[in-house]
Amino acid sequence: MANIRSAQKRVRSDKKKTLRNRMVKTGVKTAVKKYSIALENDLNQAPAVLSAASSALDKAVSKGILHKNTASRKKARMAKALHKAQA
Repeated sequence: MANIRSAQKRVRSDKKKTLRNRMVKTGVKTAVKKYSIALENDLNQAPAVLSAASSALDKAVSKGILHKNTASRKKARMAKALHKAQA
């Protein structure tokens, strides 16, 4: 444990931020996984689930958890997979 008072406070605040960031990342992973399941099983539901996953990615970018290019790449790959499955 840190001895300096400001370092102790920093440890406490970092725990809160880490927990919040982990929750958002987990939500993104869950949304992407739901999309891949919908793509395999129910192609009619896939566009709606893609929209939800894209929204989750955008929220993670706005909170500074993911880089914008990372989210863009993931969204592009998901859209490409949907287009390929529909063809």
